[in-house]
Amino acid sequence: MPNIAFVNGRFLPLARATVSVEDRGFQFGDGVYELLRTYGGEIFQIEAHLERLKNSAESIGLDMPYAPGRWKSMLESLNRKCGYPSAKLYIQITRGNAPRNHPFPERTRPTVVMTARRLVPPPRKLYERGASVITVPDLRWGRCDLKTINLLPNVMARQKAKTEGANEALFVRGGRVTEGSSSNVFGVIKGRICTTPTGPGILPGVTRVLVLRIAKSSGLSVSETELPLRRLISADEVFLSGTTVEVLPVVRIDGRRIGNGKPGRITRSIAESFRLMAGG
Repeated sequence: MPNIAFVNGRFLPLARATVSVEDRGFQFGDGVYELLRTYGGEIFQIEAHLERLKNSAESIGLDMPYAPGRWKSMLESLNRKCGYPSAKLYIQITRGNAPRNHPFPERTRPTVVMTARRLVPPPRKLYERGASVITVPDLRWGRCDLKTINLLPNVMARQKAKTEGANEALFVRGGRVTEGSSSNVFGVIKGRICTTPTGPGILPGVTRVLVLRIAKSSGLSVSETELPLRRLISADEVFLSGTTVEVLPVVRIDGRRIGNGKPGRITRSIAESFRLMAGG
């Protein structure tokens, strides 16, 4: 099964896909992206991802080059061509090719790149024993709710986690946890599921929305509120959500044990409900 790319209307093997060195995504990080996944060959939550892509693009003054129906059709074609039962589908839109100059070019066509690769999920043992995370200062720009390709702080945070033998890095701003380098964060505090509210400080995760929906439909108490680090560390349970990690229990933050050091009952229940919903 091949890794496939789509570049400006053309499907081709990923190894042959190229863009111009003058592309503003390469020169300035002037673009947005989305990452989708499949379950059993079916694209999961495609409408929600495309809506978020549209919001990100419009918020930076970037025209969407295709209508929603065309996006969906192209993603489905990409998915069929790769043929992986579990795939990750990446979309990137940049402002296009232009001589390097900071202001928007007057006339340019957006560059659209999509790729399809086999998705390798985290090992099942990680869900059984729980993840370890570290915290890092949140040095990102002020619009983290937009899924832009400016990811250097996320890259640096994740590398620090890898160097320290952790699975993820959580951003902390003003003593409060915002989110992970590629995940949203939840704490179970006195039976209530707490997570940082939507706003400029976090990306409104597609999986995050589903987790909140599952929790509410299960009769669990939910609170979207600021999460001081000291409060999260003392939580009964902590877990992450994201497209590739789904619902991942956290048992250590900066080396400190969370709860009894094992994945908690509420986390396990939500994770199981999510897997049933997704068909994974």
